[in-house]
Amino acid sequence: MARMITDVIFDFCGVLFDWQCRACLEKAGYPAELVDHICADDDPCGFYAYEDRMDAGEDFADILPDVRREQGDEIAEVFRYYIGHYGDSLPRMLPGMEDLLRDLKTAGFGVWGLTNWSHETFHVAFEKYPQVEKLLAGTVVSGVEKMHKPNADIYEMTLNRFGLTAERCVFFDDTAKNIDGANAVGLHGRRFTTAEQARADLAALGVAL
Repeated sequence: MARMITDVIFDFCGVLFDWQCRACLEKAGYPAELVDHICADDDPCGFYAYEDRMDAGEDFADILPDVRREQGDEIAEVFRYYIGHYGDSLPRMLPGMEDLLRDLKTAGFGVWGLTNWSHETFHVAFEKYPQVEKLLAGTVVSGVEKMHKPNADIYEMTLNRFGLTAERCVFFDDTAKNIDGANAVGLHGRRFTTAEQARADLAALGVAL
């Protein structure tokens, strides 16, 4: 009897990679008070909102004038530095994730990527962690496609591009709304917390590793 799950799709930041704007700014030597302000959960300087626009396909050059007008010259220059040194915001792969990708691939499962990421900075991920590019059979990047999780179109395009069947796929993301979007198109969406929990979620769906 054919197994139910044949493919596993992974988000990137917060799932495969430890993504930290703070790590980049601290490495640059910005004052701790400024870093704390920029990286506060309520996003007072709009860094995450501006980056979300880039993830949806907008160009940095078109966004920077908005940053300067809305936040002032100092914050605009920090944002410019951050985008220009994006690799420093990816200090490590999350523990156990490289092994999970390898184990899935070795066991014969399809392993794919689906990420909200700017077309201008995505290359940094594979340059810094080339093993991930080798382990994934293919990746859909929101900023390239100008589609954005949690909208249905990017999930459906991913399935069509890679010839996948929704009910045979598990999708891991660390953001609840993206899991809801995946479930809405028939994927088995699971909220990512750790590699160990991901393995448990997969095992509960019959994925033996």
